[in-house]
Amino acid sequence: MNYRHAFHAGNFADVVKHALLVAIVAYLKRKEKPFRVIDTHAGIGLYDLSSEEARRTGEHLAGIDALRASPAAEAAALAAYLDAVSVDGPGAYPGSPLIARRLLRRQDRLSAYELHPVDAERLAALFAGDVQVKTFALDGWLALGAHLPPKEKRGLVLIDPPFEAKDEIASIAAGLAAAHRRWPGGIYAIWYPIKRAAERDRLHAALAATGIPDIVAAEFLREPPGAEDRLIGTGLAVVNPPFTFAQEAAAIMAILEQPLGKSGGASSRVVAIASERP
Repeated sequence: MNYRHAFHAGNFADVVKHALLVAIVAYLKRKEKPFRVIDTHAGIGLYDLSSEEARRTGEHLAGIDALRASPAAEAAALAAYLDAVSVDGPGAYPGSPLIARRLLRRQDRLSAYELHPVDAERLAALFAGDVQVKTFALDGWLALGAHLPPKEKRGLVLIDPPFEAKDEIASIAAGLAAAHRRWPGGIYAIWYPIKRAAERDRLHAALAATGIPDIVAAEFLREPPGAEDRLIGTGLAVVNPPFTFAQEAAAIMAILEQPLGKSGGASSRVVAIASERP
């Protein structure tokens, strides 16, 4: 309940996460059948980069601002992402629910969940009157057990917790397992921070231990690992990834290495956490 994304909006982790999110939604749009995007930790949906919170950290300067100022901004692979995040001008940055909404067609829907009471009110106000969006002032983990599968039977669940609780990894594994039992055909994308390799490996092991097949992870490090416990990278573990995801994610992250990397030390990779069932 203490985490507020306003301090981190538009940082390098947001850029990577949202560029990959756009690629997944673009794949779902290849078929005419409707789909639903479910965002379990939606935040307020739109962030003011001139706010006290954003100015206090300045994280967007090395994120979306650095990308926009670089030649990488001209890359075709980033065009849809940059279009989605530029609607509100350079002084604002949209969160994942608003980015997803801007990608939807008339037949598609968005369900956005936010537990923080103040943020939930702002999220509801942002989408007030939008018939394609439902917002819920609820714990997103409960949604994975009660609101799946969606009536569309196609779609993406974005799980983007704050990683403040000591048992966050166990909660992710349990929530994913419960959701997958109810909707084994859905795409699930789980965001995670990378501070230490051991913690990242523990998350991968917990996901693999669920027994869910076909999980890959796209990981971006802005600098090599060091002794300090601080955010150096970002990951997105994807269950039932589109068959194009690994290749597209690798290409997108390679483009982002130059503008988002620190002192030329960025790297990225796509790895398998669990293989497909034969």
